[in-house]
Amino acid sequence: MSTPVVLYACIHNSGRSVAAKVLTEHHAAGRVLVRSAGSEPGAGVNPAVAQVLAERGLSTAGHVPSPLTPDGVQEADVVITMGCGESCPVLPGTRYADWQVDDPAGQDVETVRRIVDDVDARVRALLADLGVEVPA
Repeated sequence: MSTPVVLYACIHNSGRSVAAKVLTEHHAAGRVLVRSAGSEPGAGVNPAVAQVLAERGLSTAGHVPSPLTPDGVQEADVVITMGCGESCPVLPGTRYADWQVDDPAGQDVETVRRIVDDVDARVRALLADLGVEVPA
């Protein structure tokens, strides 16, 4: 079986999708290719999201918000949307899921921790669904 490709898409590619990408890379340890993009890419990573991930020993360094493109969607086996709505292209043969995750923009660190915990649980469930074992 080939390595699955997961694409996380949100509006600015600076919060939810970044957290999902970083957590997936961490948990999957190279067993899944992970990408993220935004329908309206922002200027950089949400500082609260970066802080919460850093508390877990995970880095967002080097992440640059990138645009959501039809080619990026076409290359993915699984597309997880988080609030990009109608701007996410839907292609036949690609598995889609929409995660109703709160937007961390403008939220305090405690709220962002809860959002990242939510994303982490969803990432673990997705990886289990893809047959990728994640240590507890």
